[in-house]
Amino acid sequence: MEIMLTGIRSTGTPHLGNILSVIIPSVSMSNKNTKHSSFIFIADLHSMVQIENIKTIKAIKDNTYKIAATWLAFGLNIDNCLFYRQSDVSSVTELAWYFNCFYPYQRLALAHAFKNENKKIDKGKISVGLFTYPILMAADILLYNAKIIPVGKDQLQHIEIARRIANFFNKKIGQKLFILPNAFLHKKNMFVPGTDGKKMSKSQKNYINIFSSDEILKKQIMSIRTDNKSVEEKKNPETDYIMHLYSLIAPMDKIEIMKKKYIKGGYGYYEAKIALYEYIIHKFSSERKKFIYFMKNKSLLDHILVLGSRKAKSIADERLNCIRKHLNFNSII
Repeated sequence: MEIMLTGIRSTGTPHLGNILSVIIPSVSMSNKNTKHSSFIFIADLHSMVQIENIKTIKAIKDNTYKIAATWLAFGLNIDNCLFYRQSDVSSVTELAWYFNCFYPYQRLALAHAFKNENKKIDKGKISVGLFTYPILMAADILLYNAKIIPVGKDQLQHIEIARRIANFFNKKIGQKLFILPNAFLHKKNMFVPGTDGKKMSKSQKNYINIFSSDEILKKQIMSIRTDNKSVEEKKNPETDYIMHLYSLIAPMDKIEIMKKKYIKGGYGYYEAKIALYEYIIHKFSSERKKFIYFMKNKSLLDHILVLGSRKAKSIADERLNCIRKHLNFNSII
């Protein structure tokens, strides 16, 4: 049985882009597809690469609850998958160290994500963790021999790095210890625009948080960038960010109605934003209520994550013992 594995960093409440591109497709695959086993984790260790002070460290725990509540609010069935906290499985960091020692520095230095962050962050604030981020991600995947990895387009190179590490390790050891993972892209939601038209991102502060209060959610949607065409003018639905977001969540009949209004004219961007806001409230009303429930019952979230982490740790430790054997280390006691 093939293993599907995916995770989200605990850097805050998942925004609409995370939900459409990763959470909904992954929950659907996990709950309906019997051809694979699902591993879904909260990447709290990955979140540490952005630590600035003690407050940031404390925020990771609360953000972990927000991530867990989101997965569960969207219907993740914990009986059908392993749902766990990354930091509860220490085997992953040990495996990451082995990969650090085997993988060439120069190849890692070419990683696009690091190069992009390198341009934005003061050189004195760049951590080693940020540089070796793809190595830890590879350990997350290869520790469980995961085959199917739902990711966004920006993570494709990281999956390729994981494949290279697996190949490199297999050749060094002389046998197929690791299978090669494959990225899974949900094509419809490959790109979810933020309020400025760029990819939706918490770091860019252009996101839409469907779990915000009605007032804040409306304010976020009202900030979506548009051109300066008047209400009376015809508008192009193919280039408009409001229309793009609406088309990702609404049914086809509603999408066609809005497109016709754009093309005909006499329909303003304010009205389109209100339509988007009201549909988000309608579409995600159940998930919003469930999110609030789980955030008010954090002991329940702890219980669920502990159960999943114990199962994940058992599998991970067994795998790591096998890897240790090939490296001539003793088994984990």
